Amino acid sequence: MHKRTSDPQEGHSSFTPTVFTRHNRFLHTFMQDHQAWFCVQDLGRLMGKSLNERLVQKLDSDQRRSVCLLKDGKIQESLMVSESGMYALLVHHFIPENRNLRQWLSHEVVPMLRNMQTTTPGSLPSLSALHWAGVSVPLLHYQHHAWIKWRDMPELMQTQHPLPISGTCR
Repeated sequence: MHKRTSDPQEGHSSFTPTVFTRHNRFLHTFMQDHQAWFCVQDLGRLMGKSLNERLVQKLDSDQRRSVCLLKDGKIQESLMVSESGMYALLVHHFIPENRNLRQWLSHEVVPMLRNMQTTTPGSLPSLSALHWAGVSVPLLHYQHHAWIKWRDMPELMQTQHPLPISGTCR
């Protein structure tokens, strides 16, 4: 999830992006109002194509925008495209490698951005108890996983009884 910050010296707000890496190249992204946005300069590097403002102007006005983005420790004005704008650029400037790039964006980047944004109070860490074989141990629910303290594992393992052997196979 992005963080929007205000810079009192600059007098404007900026976005702190989520950064992904592919083939040692960065992709600065953020989510706003359930919409994924991608840095045009980074996207162009990943596509092997210099994407400039003239090319991006061909997109609809709701598919492009300029924002103040925290990049490399500095606030910079960055041209961004929406998810649909990103797909339009990939189709319009097709090369075979863009298929793999699209799959990475579709199957990894966008879902991860959406998962980060859908963090709700229910998905914050919470505690419960695991009751098993007469033993009760604390259980932490975090990031869609259940966690048990390492020190509680011996207690759980002692309650696990092997199945009795009822004879031999003949």
